[in-house]
Amino acid sequence: MGRMQRGVMLAAIVAGLGSVPLPAAPAAPTDGATMGWAALTGRPRPVGGIRISYGADPLQVGDLWLPRGRKGVAHPVVLMIHGGCWQSDIADRTLMDWAAADLAKRGIAVWNIDYRGVDRAGGGYPGTFTDVAQAADMLRVLGPRYGLRTDRIVAVGHSAGGHLALWLAGRERLPASSPLRTGDPIALHAVIALGALPDLAVAQALPGNSCGVSGVPRLVGLPGGDRPNVLADTSVPNLLPLATEQTLVTGVRDRIAPVTLASAYAVRVRTAGGTVGHIAIPEAGHVELVAPGTNAWRIELGLIRAALGLPK
Repeated sequence: MGRMQRGVMLAAIVAGLGSVPLPAAPAAPTDGATMGWAALTGRPRPVGGIRISYGADPLQVGDLWLPRGRKGVAHPVVLMIHGGCWQSDIADRTLMDWAAADLAKRGIAVWNIDYRGVDRAGGGYPGTFTDVAQAADMLRVLGPRYGLRTDRIVAVGHSAGGHLALWLAGRERLPASSPLRTGDPIALHAVIALGALPDLAVAQALPGNSCGVSGVPRLVGLPGGDRPNVLADTSVPNLLPLATEQTLVTGVRDRIAPVTLASAYAVRVRTAGGTVGHIAIPEAGHVELVAPGTNAWRIELGLIRAALGLPK
C-alpha cells in the first residue's frame, strides 16, 4: 500500500468513524512476514505510569499514564485493555506500555488496566469480567483526582482485550439475572477494538484458533442448570445493539484474530440495527496493531484522536 492510499484510508476513517463501514479488505497476502512480539518487547521499556490498585489482588491494578507539562488542563483519557487469550501467563498490562507511553506523549492520558486471567484464582467467570468492570468504574475516582475528562472515555482493547472493551460498552444491556450486572456502569463514548475476538461463539468454533477454541470455555465456564447459556452475558453479540461508537481494526495477515472474526461480528451488529466501522490493514498482523511506529498504529492514532474529539 502506497502513501497516497494510506492517506486516503486515514481520511476515510476519520470522516466515517463509527458510522460508515469501510470496504472489505483484500484477501490475506501469502508472502511477507509479520511483526513478532520480540520486535516490540525488545524495545527499551517506557517508564512513567503511576501504579494504582482498584482491588486487593495483585492483578487488580492499573497504570495511569499522564501527559507532561499540561497542568490545569483536563486530559482526554483512553481506557486500555491488554489481550493474551484472557490468560495472565501470556500477557499482562505491561505489554501495552509502549502504546500507553506513546499516547501520553501526544497529550492523551491512559488508564492501562490489568485483570485476573482465566489461569489465576478468581479469574474466568465472573472474576475476569468483574475486574475489568471495576477497573473501568475506577475512572470515576481517578478523574477528579488527576484531572481526567471522563465525559468522553475511549476504550482501546487488543485481542482478548478488544472483546472485553466491547463487553464493557454493552454492560447496561446485561440480563437482570446476570451476576455481572451493576447498577451504574461508567459510560464509554467509543470503543476501538484491535485484533479483537468479539463474538465468542465464532471464535470458539474457528478451526486452528487456539485462543478461541481453548480460551473461551475457560473464560465463560461450562453450561449448567443455573447457566444454560454461558454466552448470554459474556459474548458481545448477545448485548447488541450497543449505544457506544465501535470500530474494529484488524490485520489482514493476523492469524490470532483473523479478519473473518471482525467481519462476522460486523454483520451481527448491522443485523441488530447498529453501526460499526471495520478497517482491515493489508500489511499488518497481530503485533503491529499495538506497536508505535507502524502504519497500523498511525491509523489507530487517527481513530483515537477522532473519537476523543481532538483535532487531526
